[in-house]
Amino acid sequence: MKNKFLVKNEELIVKNKEFTPVFFLFFILNSSLIIQSCGVYSFTGTTLSPDIKTVTVNNFTLATAGGPANLPLTFNERLKEYYQRYTNLKVVPTNGDMVLEGNITGYDLLAVAPTAQDQAGVNRLQITVLARFYNNKDETKNFEQSFSFYQDFPQGQTLSQNESRLVPKILDQIVLDIFNKTAADW
Repeated sequence: MKNKFLVKNEELIVKNKEFTPVFFLFFILNSSLIIQSCGVYSFTGTTLSPDIKTVTVNNFTLATAGGPANLPLTFNERLKEYYQRYTNLKVVPTNGDMVLEGNITGYDLLAVAPTAQDQAGVNRLQITVLARFYNNKDETKNFEQSFSFYQDFPQGQTLSQNESRLVPKILDQIVLDIFNKTAADW
């Protein structure tokens, strides 16, 4: 005894045999579009020229007071890992086709959302990174730009209570912003 679902699907296939040539034509047209667009490859939103094969991430330095001592190392490793995970580029120690370097220029604790008692209702941790990007295959893509992101935490809590939770989230967003600017032309 055949399953009702299978019988319905077989009937649908028999009824729709005339659509098979349409599907075949659709497949051929899409395949030709994919083949024509092979000049630039794209994965997870990136648009990198095929002649770019390597990236170098020089050590970002801490150019501000405050912040964990390992902040530059953590940021460097997250940046390298992101390029390795989301591109086919090889991370090399020197002379990459693309080079990133810079400074962590801000690690700021700000009081935001004032209350009626002239106190902060929310505290904000903001990190700013100045990135310099060099594309050794296309110098028109070079730039120097600051990237900043923040996370808020309740007024009744200290930075040390929240730092280990907030810093990774902030760094992840800054890494994503830098990646989008360098690899996706955003």
